[in-house]
Amino acid sequence: MSAPATATGLAGYPFVPHTAEVGGHRMSYVDEGDRDAPPVLLVHGNPTWSFYWRSLLRSLPARGRRVIAPDHIGMGLSDKPTLQDHPHTLARRVADLTAFVDGLGLTEPVSLLVHDWGGPIGLAWAAEHPERVADVVVMNTGPFPLPADHGLPWMLRAARLPGVSDVLVRRLGAFSLGALVLGTGRAWLPAEARRGLLAPYDRPEHRVAVHAFVRDIPLGPADPAHPVLVRLEERLPLLDARPIQVHWGMKDPVFDADILAHVERRLPRAEVFRYPDAGHYVLEDEPDTIGARVGAFLDRR
Repeated sequence: MSAPATATGLAGYPFVPHTAEVGGHRMSYVDEGDRDAPPVLLVHGNPTWSFYWRSLLRSLPARGRRVIAPDHIGMGLSDKPTLQDHPHTLARRVADLTAFVDGLGLTEPVSLLVHDWGGPIGLAWAAEHPERVADVVVMNTGPFPLPADHGLPWMLRAARLPGVSDVLVRRLGAFSLGALVLGTGRAWLPAEARRGLLAPYDRPEHRVAVHAFVRDIPLGPADPAHPVLVRLEERLPLLDARPIQVHWGMKDPVFDADILAHVERRLPRAEVFRYPDAGHYVLEDEPDTIGARVGAFLDRR
């Protein structure tokens, strides 16, 4: 792991990022709190980055935790390679996270927090290394193949159309912009959130990973991410043996109440909190309530 980089100057994100070499690329990450404190690993999805975790990056160190939030390669403040230089697949992201965690040299199990596609990435790592996981917090995600009775929402179908998706997602940034509206239970996210979530994705070459993430969503067994999700689903019982807390924005148009029901069936011992007025970006809509509940949950360790 390298020395800290410079601060971003973004409102709400006063953290000084660090960098690590992962798979030949520079991965940016935030590392807050006492280095000898129990570690917490925050794994974001698409099209977010470590900025999404900023409320917990402030509150959890004050409760005696070391809080680590990486930006996936191609996302946030990390390097943004082309598809030729990085495949941007689920399997590669799990491998990147594995290399990143190994490089931290942690000596005790981590508390793992995941959201969106950070769920399959973080939980796939955890399911292969259950002895390295103390407890888990899950937010609006799907750690299994898409259920047969659950179709892909229209906005994701449009974002996957050949040719059209490149224009919409990569060139125009429509997926990132649309998430600001569809990702919240409010009329609109506050300016700080809008500016921060969009900041790393300011031009087409910086949206390659955002586009690739959407195209990697598996619709069937022939898709590359499908076997990764199948194996994760098979190994979820290993994680259900750990304490698990779930926070779910019920106005999520993608990870909706039906997906939550599937999560509960696979993680029957989990403590579940529903937020009727929150959307996909549940931590943006309910930062104080979730922060207090997560802090109390981790304090049980």
